[in-house]
Amino acid sequence: ASSLHSTRVLTVYGGRAYEPQVEALRRGVEVVVGTPGRLLDLAQQGHLDLSNVQVLVLDEADEMLDLGFLPDVERLLALTPAGRQMMMFSATMPGAVVSLARRFMTQPTHIRAIDPADDGATLKAITQFVYRAHAMDKVEMVARILQSEGRGLTMIFARTKRTVAKVADDLAERGFASASIHGDLGQGAREQALRAFRNGKVDVLVATDVAARGIDVEGITHVINYQCTEDEKTYLHRIGRTGRAGRTGVAVTLVDWDDLPRWGLINKMLDLGIPDPVETYSNSPHLFDELHIPAGTKGTLPRSDRTREGLRAEKVEDLGETGKRGGAPTGRDKPARGGRSDRPGNDRAERTGGERTGGERTADRPARDADRPPRARRRTRAGEPSGTGTEPAGTQPAGEGGTPGADGDARPGRRRRRGGRGRSSAAAAGSDGGSPVAPVVD
Repeated sequence: ASSLHSTRVLTVYGGRAYEPQVEALRRGVEVVVGTPGRLLDLAQQGHLDLSNVQVLVLDEADEMLDLGFLPDVERLLALTPAGRQMMMFSATMPGAVVSLARRFMTQPTHIRAIDPADDGATLKAITQFVYRAHAMDKVEMVARILQSEGRGLTMIFARTKRTVAKVADDLAERGFASASIHGDLGQGAREQALRAFRNGKVDVLVATDVAARGIDVEGITHVINYQCTEDEKTYLHRIGRTGRAGRTGVAVTLVDWDDLPRWGLINKMLDLGIPDPVETYSNSPHLFDELHIPAGTKGTLPRSDRTREGLRAEKVEDLGETGKRGGAPTGRDKPARGGRSDRPGNDRAERTGGERTGGERTADRPARDADRPPRARRRTRAGEPSGTGTEPAGTQPAGEGGTPGADGDARPGRRRRRGGRGRSSAAAAGSDGGSPVAPVVD
């Protein structure tokens, strides 16, 4: 909007530094777009005044409530005036959204933006393939699917962020230009991956459902469900990334044996006609025929086809973020394990201020040791010297400098014992007027 009109628009969300956002609010804006948490923080700190809001829009209301933002949304709505105009956009209309509309809207009107004649057009534009795959063979299957003819930008979905990171790393090691988006990445790393994906520097984006919400990238030809979705709504949301604006797309779903009951429910709800996916492996002939994979394709991308610049070609914007790692290196970009030498202050010479070369340290040691007084060390047992015989009664005490007396006898050693028994005996010896216990100077 700011590029088309002279309207000042500010985007605020977590993961970015507060200072630029606060400075922009002080200069003044007409439109603020943000997440509930950051908007509420700025309002509570006095940087954002919501008392004069004229129009309030809640986008993806059902998803916001599913993610647990209902308390923050209610607090935000309470800070706005009663006479403001309010609009809510939601793909579905669950009970929580209806209840929210009745509480904070005056005579709300429900408008369904759907053409009955075009119902199911999204599914018709997408060619869907469902295979029963083994977990150990999925990466190999995906690597061969990514080499199918006519493939463009591809999104791969998984249920957990650990699986997302592992799949992205495995594909990068096989030569594919891949990037990942999941909850462990900071905002700077997420935006870096999205920019690289939009600019074509990477052509494979692996993501979780939560992290991929709201992503709209043109030119996506393939969507791969690495794991079966939880329900039919998530399935439609995933495969709907392709086949947009009159284009066609391909959706491939890999179903584990444990996910067959879940897939049966999805197939029944959407009436897909694929109740029992065919058992498929990375070398199955029908996989090559249906997805137009060239014969003889292996699970590693040939070096002649590695033409993408990769994720590292896209710079990471410094957002001043804290708490989460800014970016996760992928595949060959990851540092080797055990790289202790890269840590600051790890080198012993760096901590002591000297050089690490052993020759110089050995040469300097005699000069330093010459200035030190000799240390008197005696090994005792139960308060008595451990040698043969006992010390004479007239031992000369040590001098002030801690050196032995002139006759060569050392001072009495300190009794060292562990446990209450030793302490009680030492205390008894002191109370009986025995010789004082002198400290040992190391």
